[in-house]
Amino acid sequence: MPVMRLGLIGDNIARSQSPRLHVEAGRLCGIEVTYERLIPRDLDLPFGSVFERCVDQGFRGINVTYPYKEEVVARLRVPDPTTAAVGACNTVLFSDGQPEGHNTDYSGFMAAFRATFGSVSPGRVAMAGAGGVGKAVAFGLGKLQASELRIFDHDDAKARRLAASVAAAGSAMNVTVAPTIDDATQGADGLVNCTPLGMTGYSGSAIPKHLMKGAAWAFDAVYTPVETELLVDAASAGLQIMSGYELFFHQGIDAFSLFTGLEVDAAALRQALASGNLEKADP
Repeated sequence: MPVMRLGLIGDNIARSQSPRLHVEAGRLCGIEVTYERLIPRDLDLPFGSVFERCVDQGFRGINVTYPYKEEVVARLRVPDPTTAAVGACNTVLFSDGQPEGHNTDYSGFMAAFRATFGSVSPGRVAMAGAGGVGKAVAFGLGKLQASELRIFDHDDAKARRLAASVAAAGSAMNVTVAPTIDDATQGADGLVNCTPLGMTGYSGSAIPKHLMKGAAWAFDAVYTPVETELLVDAASAGLQIMSGYELFFHQGIDAFSLFTGLEVDAAALRQALASGNLEKADP
């Protein structure tokens, strides 16, 4: 049986569970999968050289994470118009011709939201972070029929570009740029973090606890650790929460399907991943 070679390019990914997810999904589907962590600074190579190495060495595909989801787009053919509008890709397929880009953060976020919160509208949402995952979540919120999205990013120009992109795509959602996170959260139903804050190595929370009053739900895209400071604060404030692990899980299922053409049993995969200690799964 041929081995399917996959990988992940990103910074700060030593504790990523993507290798385990894809290897387990392959096992459940009866195929052998290898999945490598590729950290440019550890390889002493720029992102582009690591990407080309994957092309040359016969990888079937790669995932791309922070901070390369936007940079990679220039190297790809992006067949889906929504993904092209998002302007960020986290899943790349290699075959003959130009590599093909997809965004399973976009599809995975919507699947995770529906699985966690049901069919309700997200309502008015405050979001911190307008980078690669922020773009996917913003477009996903529009598709989920959020009524309003207020974006805050320390790079105001980046936030404005994202707001313009969502508006240009024809979303009915009202999108504005907030000058501060305080302004973004006033009267919000949902609170979203799409910054690295809270990730291992990036301590803190993008949304202080005192700004959570009156909100109904919160989502943190960070999943290492799963219980971030933001989610702990949100739960103690009485909000429903969705962890970044749910985004990770659902985007991983979608990426695996793109890589292999196979549909893994989601319940069986979740059980397999839960059967061991996630922290101990890392080498």
